[in-house]
Amino acid sequence: MCGIAGIYNFNYKPASLELLEKMTEIQKHRGPDDEGHYTNDEIGLGHRRLSIIDLSFDGHQPMCNEDETIWIVFNGEIYNYIDLTSDLKSKGHTFKSKTDTEVIIHAYEEYGIDCLHRFNGMFAFAIWDDRKKRLFCARDRMGIKPFYYYSDDEKFHFASEIKAIIADESIRRKPNDQIIYEYLRHGKLDHTENTFFDGIKQLMPAHYIIIENSNAKIHKYWDLDVSNFSKDADDQESAEQFLELFKDSVKKRLRSDVPLGTCLSGGLDSSSIVCLLNDLLPDKLKQKTFSSCFEDEKYDERRFIKYVLEKTDTESNFVFPRGDDLFDEILDLIWHQEEPFGGTSIYAQWNVMRLSKEHGVKVLLDGQGADELLAGYHFYFGSYYADLLKNLQILTLMGEMKYFAHLYSYSELSKIIKIMMRFIIPGSISTPLRSLLYTPKWLDRDFVKSHSKTITHPHSKPMYKKQLDEELYQRLTSTSLPALLRYEDKNSMAFSIESRVPFLDYRLIEFISSLPSSQKIKNGVTKVVLRNAMKGVLPEEVRTRMDKMGFVTPENIWLRTTLRDEIDGILDSESFKNRKYFNMGELRREYEAYCNGEKNTGSIVWRWVNLELWFRVFID
Repeated sequence: MCGIAGIYNFNYKPASLELLEKMTEIQKHRGPDDEGHYTNDEIGLGHRRLSIIDLSFDGHQPMCNEDETIWIVFNGEIYNYIDLTSDLKSKGHTFKSKTDTEVIIHAYEEYGIDCLHRFNGMFAFAIWDDRKKRLFCARDRMGIKPFYYYSDDEKFHFASEIKAIIADESIRRKPNDQIIYEYLRHGKLDHTENTFFDGIKQLMPAHYIIIENSNAKIHKYWDLDVSNFSKDADDQESAEQFLELFKDSVKKRLRSDVPLGTCLSGGLDSSSIVCLLNDLLPDKLKQKTFSSCFEDEKYDERRFIKYVLEKTDTESNFVFPRGDDLFDEILDLIWHQEEPFGGTSIYAQWNVMRLSKEHGVKVLLDGQGADELLAGYHFYFGSYYADLLKNLQILTLMGEMKYFAHLYSYSELSKIIKIMMRFIIPGSISTPLRSLLYTPKWLDRDFVKSHSKTITHPHSKPMYKKQLDEELYQRLTSTSLPALLRYEDKNSMAFSIESRVPFLDYRLIEFISSLPSSQKIKNGVTKVVLRNAMKGVLPEEVRTRMDKMGFVTPENIWLRTTLRDEIDGILDSESFKNRKYFNMGELRREYEAYCNGEKNTGSIVWRWVNLELWFRVFID
């Protein structure tokens, strides 16, 4: 896990080593163990190394092949690198290190761009092919590792973090008002190639970019195969296949030459990783777990964590995030995240990463992605019910609603029915109607008029026939997971920690996506195939729990009370009042209604605050 940076001058001016060093230095937190640079006329590559595999100097980057015609900077892990090494050796390639970085070089030599299909891992890399004068940059299938870039007529700059790109003072720091609108109005984040910085983009997941003769072309190399979809699936057989893939995914993510630990929230996903990992570790090695907890029982999961700890006999470590501390650290958090985020729960994760660092752990396994794959949240029932209604499966629908009301409540069921109706009413009617009825009064009218008709969305055509499958695909690739992965990467790297996410092994993703809805939701229960697979592995109290929490914070309590003075100060500041985005009178009324408990709009209040602080850190 590292920080990469690069310069490619289209005007053939020599790449500035001084700028390259500046770009890597600002990412030092991503790689405190080593630093390297390579320049060759118009091309420059920079690297900060976090040593995880082969800690010797043989892993130094930028790395090259034997005749120094291929150079690479790489961030991430190729988990099947040992298998690939054997394959490449059989084809005549020789290795000078035991790193996965060198595997990428030889795989590119052997297979060209098609090498991407052979990698199982998380990665963002750039290869300079001096023979072809070609720059080849790629990002992993799910976008676990970041890759940002800026391009104009004269240059192409890239890096693991935006702050490295804007280290070039010739690149103007300008806010992207369209992305700001979509954030304020809809809460959207990381859903397109555009960032909050105008002109700076991210290479999308499962994409690569080729630059030759000053021409850049972007291609997509992977997507879910909709044709690989089964209508029926046996519970036991599905669970066995799932467990086999999941266990192998966890096993591959144990390869490390430095101390390794796990995030443990007490939920189904992280607990599954902890319990599986415990069986895979050598007997003498005791697992370290890290958890965020609160004294308020509504936000605390220690009673579930306790069941996991008792079953696995792991070393437990707890941190208790406080609202009083959030604003003491908020500017650092924003500096590392680089773009606004969706709520204060990210601060719980920030504290867990720091706790891990304090205990000497350099690699963490986390349960990110399972909710988007397996319909882990209750709102997924809305799209599932819509499918049943559209297919006239009325008896099944009534039975599912009965199960749901029994497990949760009728008031919760009424919320799900409202979500279902959104999918039933045609989009040509519902989308304009929602825009008409629900455009917030606190947004400036001219700002809304200028940007409401140009909402960006990368997936305009549905992939799947069923609404639940389509909803999961969109959240996996656009509307949910990309932002969560950004939080994960930036929070972990702020403390020089590599975070690994076993649920996002592409083989597991392809298998789960091929399963019918009944393996995800059935009889009012979510994550059916995971629960079936974990029988006997997880404590029953965790495997059968129906509530959903994760690394949460008491956000409403913090925003209404603990942080009230700080928020009032921000909303009353001249800089906030002078932003062109808000109708200040309506915004103030909205905030007072929220603080008085008349509205539950904490996520909206957070967007105002977060955006203003982002402006102060990066733009003003």
